[in-house]
Amino acid sequence: MNLQQLRYVLEVARQDLNISGAAIALHTSQPGVSSQIKKLEGELGVDIFVRRGKRLAGLTEAGHVVVEICGRIARELVNLKQVGSDYASPGRGTLSIATTHTQARYVLPPVLKRFVAAYPDVRLSLHQGNPNECCQMVVEGIADLAIATEAIADYPSLVMLPCYQWNRSIITPPDHPLLAEPVLSLEAVARYPIVTYDFAFTGRSQVNRAFAQRGLVPNVVLTAIDADVIKTYVALGFGVGIIASMAFDPDADRGLRAIDASHLFESATTRIGLPKNAWIRRYERDFIEWFAPQLSSKAIDAALGR
Repeated sequence: MNLQQLRYVLEVARQDLNISGAAIALHTSQPGVSSQIKKLEGELGVDIFVRRGKRLAGLTEAGHVVVEICGRIARELVNLKQVGSDYASPGRGTLSIATTHTQARYVLPPVLKRFVAAYPDVRLSLHQGNPNECCQMVVEGIADLAIATEAIADYPSLVMLPCYQWNRSIITPPDHPLLAEPVLSLEAVARYPIVTYDFAFTGRSQVNRAFAQRGLVPNVVLTAIDADVIKTYVALGFGVGIIASMAFDPDADRGLRAIDASHLFESATTRIGLPKNAWIRRYERDFIEWFAPQLSSKAIDAALGR
């Protein structure tokens, strides 16, 4: 048994049982991948994959366990490398963050500015997507951490670190009738076409639930994953918008008006998602604490079970 065989098994599983795809990703030959997997199966005394002729059709019961263990070993190998670089070169490395447009546009800039000043030799990467895509990037090792809201709870391989709570605003053109409402209600909002976040986006289920609890069916005419896109179409007269309050800037959005809607919707919590058993580098810990000051190094270790 060797680490190469474990990597081959793991990559075939990642490639949806496509040996050719695994061989390309591993920069080796398809026969080599097949041969090494068969050798490992022979040593273990069990089949890892279900075969239909020359094609892999699935994982055996034992195969599911083997792949899970291979994944843990691969993560620990990454941790070993990170421990070495953390102590040998504490100010060098990479930090890859998967997040939504709203976080990247409105929340992260001051944090990243501070981070770059403190760690000029750390290469930063930002990957944008909806919350599920962000979590999946961490699971697949594309990103080191995800910043999202609801989706992290759906990924048992991730540890959740709560950061801060937020709510929403209704945005309208400057002369919209909603601005004259003495107290904004969901019934009043539901009278107009609505432009809001895509169904896969942070907090959308909370918005849907609020309308449903009042027996209302909102007329959603346009959805997007980008708050700036929502604001653009509200300004064009498509309807009223429902966005995260942090995404409204009175100076930049002078052609629009915002009405606080925190009394209409349940608040949401932005969280950081980290791989379980991951080694968190010193500069990554600093980033997390600067993003959410209550998340000290001790709090991070407690969440990771250390």
